[in-house]
Amino acid sequence: MSYFCGILGLMTTDTPARLLQLLSLLQTPREWPGGELADRLGVSRRTVRRDIDRLRELGYPVQASKGADGGYRLVAGKAMPPLVLDDEEAVAIAVGLRAGAGHALEGVDEASVRALAKLEQVLPSRLRHRVATLQTATTALTSGDGPSIAPETLTVMASTVAGHERLRFAYRAGDGSESRRLTEPYRLVSTGRRWYLVAYDLGREDWRTFRVDRVSEPFATGARFTPRELPTGSAAEYLRQSIRRQQETYEVTVTFDAPAEVVAARLRGWLGAPEPLDEGRCMLRGSTADAVEWVAVRLAMLGCEFTVRQPTELVEHVRELGGRLSRAVE
Repeated sequence: MSYFCGILGLMTTDTPARLLQLLSLLQTPREWPGGELADRLGVSRRTVRRDIDRLRELGYPVQASKGADGGYRLVAGKAMPPLVLDDEEAVAIAVGLRAGAGHALEGVDEASVRALAKLEQVLPSRLRHRVATLQTATTALTSGDGPSIAPETLTVMASTVAGHERLRFAYRAGDGSESRRLTEPYRLVSTGRRWYLVAYDLGREDWRTFRVDRVSEPFATGARFTPRELPTGSAAEYLRQSIRRQQETYEVTVTFDAPAEVVAARLRGWLGAPEPLDEGRCMLRGSTADAVEWVAVRLAMLGCEFTVRQPTELVEHVRELGGRLSRAVE
């Protein structure tokens, strides 16, 4: 029996609003004395103890501390129970998720977009308006230089991925040509600069990757499908192979005047893992299809001394970029 069904089952003997209010209070990270909970809820301490027992029966791990006032705290359990959010908390989370989803930021993956889709699905209309107003009135300072995307586009896609539902959309290719696509969406993948959709294209009868910033008019058809087996087994790996096929790659070799573990923490897997040379230096070798301009800026943003060994195009661009920055402060 689910947590929500369990709470609804108490409607014949208890006030569900009081139980939800108690749960909301307990989800604040602090210990609540029994007397304070009783005052907040307008009931006796005995009723509070009885309600605590019912929450425990529903799977909520409520811990009681010994003492005259009998404090209570909600602690971590084996599974996460449903959260109870007030209006301000729901709006804050929705705005934060929308800001992250609108740009392909590191650490913001498909799970975050699915969470946004679930939250916006149940937001009352008054809160939807507040979220939209805040989103319009604010500008987020984001990392990366990827294009922004309407969060609604991502949430529609995430919903079809999770529900195994066919997705129809308009698509503009890199050469400017436009087409309509009917797909079986498999995964959304963030590269740190862009969002991509990995899907089976029913019109082309083959797997494809789509840049989400080139997608418009996404529409969930309602038609369910059984997911196909992806050729590579991993959506991220399939995307990497697809990008390599579409773009020319080149080998990058860079040495850093910093320990390998420090550089690895800042690279976060980009271009691979650095190899230690000695206690304070390391070398990075990897292939990329990114533009040399982006690679140069990314290396400079790591915050440690480095020397580019290859390719020649990157060496020249770093030299030119360094000279330009030096002249800017002369």
